[in-house]
Amino acid sequence: MEPKGNNNPKMLEKPWLSTALNARSLGSGTETIVFAHGFGTNQSVWDKITPLLAEDYKVVLFDWPFSGAVDPTLYDPLKYSSMEAFADLLITLMDQMDLKATTFVGHSMSGMIGCIASIARPDLFKTLILLGASPRYLNIDDYEGGFTSSDVDELLQNMESNYDSWVTAFSTLAVDPNDEPSVNKFRECLRGMRAGVAASLAKTVFYSDHRDMLEKIETPCTIIQTTSDIIVPFSAALYMERKIKGKVTLEVLDAKGHFPQMTATAQLVDVLKGVIGL
Repeated sequence: MEPKGNNNPKMLEKPWLSTALNARSLGSGTETIVFAHGFGTNQSVWDKITPLLAEDYKVVLFDWPFSGAVDPTLYDPLKYSSMEAFADLLITLMDQMDLKATTFVGHSMSGMIGCIASIARPDLFKTLILLGASPRYLNIDDYEGGFTSSDVDELLQNMESNYDSWVTAFSTLAVDPNDEPSVNKFRECLRGMRAGVAASLAKTVFYSDHRDMLEKIETPCTIIQTTSDIIVPFSAALYMERKIKGKVTLEVLDAKGHFPQMTATAQLVDVLKGVIGL
């Protein structure tokens, strides 16, 4: 069953947005880092990272409407059927919180959301850090996105037929299986989402294509990729490195899986500090 539409008008009013999305600030400093989680998780996915950065930087966290950590009526599958809608929401949130010239760390789908927002409002972003991000997930012609159409069809069918079984299998594939606590954390985050929301969002993510947008990105970018990621192949990171218009740096973490913020925390923090500077 598809989730119901958003009937909560307060979600659209600026004074309510930061509260609705559980937005919060930690630490202090002249540099501000905004962390945006990806599909299936919430801001707790950054729990190992933020204590190591809040001593030197202002850290901003929030939950997307699809997160199991927010009011479930806030997610409208029609409204949020594109990454552009999430980018608009991000811009509104950052304006409300009076954030400017930030370092934006977008994991997975949030990488492209940040890119879209940076094109519309470059004043909000000093640097984009794209962690396990991809402009397109489906293979096409000579582009390797990592999935065939039949792969995605099967994934969606499994989600809709037996969500709990799909969660168990997918969490083991997406996260380094040698890190059982992180696998369990992702699994519980996925279970916090309603099945209808997860399936709707998966369609939005896996059928998205933002390759043409890359040549419009002028904000400096750092692409961070693990050596083995079943969700985003290394070829996608190389494609972004070639196509993004602005200055681009590619950093490779010696780690497995799609969630280095949980499984390779020290490596990731070193890269982040190198990008931002002290």
